Order: sequence, then C-alpha cells, then structure tokens
Amino acid sequence: MKVEVLTAKILDNNPNMDRYQLAIAVAKRTDELLNGATSKLNVSKKIKVADLALMEIAEGLIVIKGFVDIKK
Repeated sequence: MKVEVLTAKILDNNPNMDRYQLAIAVAKRTDELLNGATSKLNVSKKIKVADLALMEIAEGLIVIKGFVDIKK
C-alpha cells in the first residue's frame, strides 16, 4: 500500500492527530524496530523500516498515546 494512502487512513481514523504528530509516532516506532523490537506484521524483510512502522500504525497494531485535541 502506498505511503499516502496509509497516512490518509491513519489521519482519518485519528481526528485529533495531525501529520506532524504522526511523523513523530512513525519515527519513534522506527527507532524501536531498529533497536530490536519485533514487528507486529508478517511482511517481507525487504520493506523499509519506516514503511513498516507506518503500516503497523495504520492497521491499529500500534497505539499512539499522548495526543490530545488542544483546539477550541
């Protein structure tokens, strides 16, 4: 699946999150994967780690906590 489609899916499902917060979440999960965390998806080893992190978030396998709606 394309990155743009995954990003749109995540942002549609999480109205309190913006693309910058998503970028932070993807970066954090990417770091975890690079430091030895096991993926929650069974995919090819040839996929980029950042794409894998984005896929995990899009599938709802990774919960992003700490983002609140501050807009009034």
